[in-house]
Amino acid sequence: MKNKTLPAWDLSDLYKSIHDPKIQKDLNKYKKQMLDFQKRYKGKLATLSSDEFLEALKQLEKNSILSARLGGFAYLNMSTQMKNAEAMVFYQNISETLTQYAKPSIFFSLELNKLPDSTLTKWFQNKDVAFYKPFIERVRKYKKFELSEELEELLLEKSVTSSQAWVRLYEESSSRLEYVVDGKKYNDAEISKLLLDKNPDIRHKAGKELNRVAKDNAPLFALIYNMIMKDKAIEDNKRGFKKPISARNMAEDVQDKVVETLSETVRENYKNIAHRFYKLKAKWLGVDKISYWDRNAPLPWSADISYSWDEAVQTVLSGYERFSPKLRKIAEDFFKNNWIDVPPRDGKRSGAYCSSPIASMHPYLFLNFTGKQNDVLTLAHELGHGCHHQLRLKNGDLNEHSRMTTEEVASVFGEMLVFQNLLNNLKDDKAKLCLLASKTSDMINTAIRQIAFHFFELRAHNERKQGEVSENRLCEIWLEEMKASLGNHVDVGPDCQYIWSQVGHFFFLPFYVYAYSFADCLVNSLYQVYQTGHVQNFEDKYLHLLSQTAIGAYETILKPFGLNPNEPMFWQQGLNLISSYIDELERLDKKLKI
Repeated sequence: MKNKTLPAWDLSDLYKSIHDPKIQKDLNKYKKQMLDFQKRYKGKLATLSSDEFLEALKQLEKNSILSARLGGFAYLNMSTQMKNAEAMVFYQNISETLTQYAKPSIFFSLELNKLPDSTLTKWFQNKDVAFYKPFIERVRKYKKFELSEELEELLLEKSVTSSQAWVRLYEESSSRLEYVVDGKKYNDAEISKLLLDKNPDIRHKAGKELNRVAKDNAPLFALIYNMIMKDKAIEDNKRGFKKPISARNMAEDVQDKVVETLSETVRENYKNIAHRFYKLKAKWLGVDKISYWDRNAPLPWSADISYSWDEAVQTVLSGYERFSPKLRKIAEDFFKNNWIDVPPRDGKRSGAYCSSPIASMHPYLFLNFTGKQNDVLTLAHELGHGCHHQLRLKNGDLNEHSRMTTEEVASVFGEMLVFQNLLNNLKDDKAKLCLLASKTSDMINTAIRQIAFHFFELRAHNERKQGEVSENRLCEIWLEEMKASLGNHVDVGPDCQYIWSQVGHFFFLPFYVYAYSFADCLVNSLYQVYQTGHVQNFEDKYLHLLSQTAIGAYETILKPFGLNPNEPMFWQQGLNLISSYIDELERLDKKLKI
């Protein structure tokens, strides 16, 4: 597939280029606005009327939007050209400048949290102030974890040379990695596609090369990871968080106990889901144990389906439309406009994401599309994120807050819609088995494997409290958790022991990974409710749910569907859908006598 035929995004909605003179003008404007904000309101919040407080909120929101525009552009521009030194320096300089200019506003949350509830109750009588209640309540919940203004300022300043700097080093180092298979060079995105090749020799060569390169770079990545863990531990300790995961859970609005229940429920299902599936897959591949690198391999008799970009787009849109014409209409905007960057290319970071720098503006989709069926489902996933964002445009930039647990709902649901559409259009049982096996594998990666990642993180961060964790120890923990989750029919050994260093979320956002399992179980439960047809106007209620995910409590937004994530059975219900798919695979296996 020729990359020149694939669309690339146009960031001129933000800035024309890194040389756009408007960037410096906006930096100067941001600096002035922040100083003016401090001069006007510092030490005075308690004396403000509701109208005056409203004006302060509106100014804070304007400042936030301007900062997001500058920082968002710098990151998006950098992520497609991470070997471009000028782009990397620009990103770092913008990050440092914004951090420096943001300091004058530190007082705001500290003063807000000193106010008595009675003051806020009085202010909330003003409906325009009440609009910002989600933001205010989010600030207030951190009251007991805040430090002095001097320390908060120090932590903000130091972030660009501590956690942010380590993450940047990891990203830059990862983007420069080169892999060689049979004499040909590959970047990270390209070699990952080799793991889906039908030829087992190619898959195994690619897997071994991934592990070899990871091993060669393990001293650096182990150092980076240790510094990120230690940096987090220092701040957690200063703020009073008792567990390494607690700060992330608070950001997600979930209690530690809920995450513990989720993770333990998933672990209890390792055997019934992952172990059972890989036993089937080993049989289909004709071996007693499959290689670690064969977990996502296509089945020997599967059709080698390749999609053009246009075919992928129409496949996704038709899946969306079958569920909701309204959803398709929202999705179409991403293809009518240059809001999406599609082709893999040298220097572009790997993976896929949806980025929405400004809450009241459209987001941008980032892909590395090579035409595989999995790429189609990835498009459905990221497009789900994009539509989710578009349904939240009127929530207010201050109110909008990404809870990773609910951020993944629309993406996983969108992926499910496209998968079901593909499955329903198949008549041949072998083709159905192949597609269902591929989807089940993806669901295991999302619901099961991410929890194995979660347990790896818990152990690594807890051991870091006793001192630096060696690369060998990180490999040991990794292999133990992978073996436990994958079971006896997957060969987990030296050929994959360094792959922990390639899980970017460990570095970018500690304890993010459980959000995937959280969302997958939630969507599975939601989808089963949809299939029963018991909820009237499901489509409208679902779209309304998406509009509220950043500002509504889980119990409230899921109540129309009869779901409650505080109940342990909620997680089991979601996992039961995956188990039912394996039941169907076993049925098809017997029918076809494979």
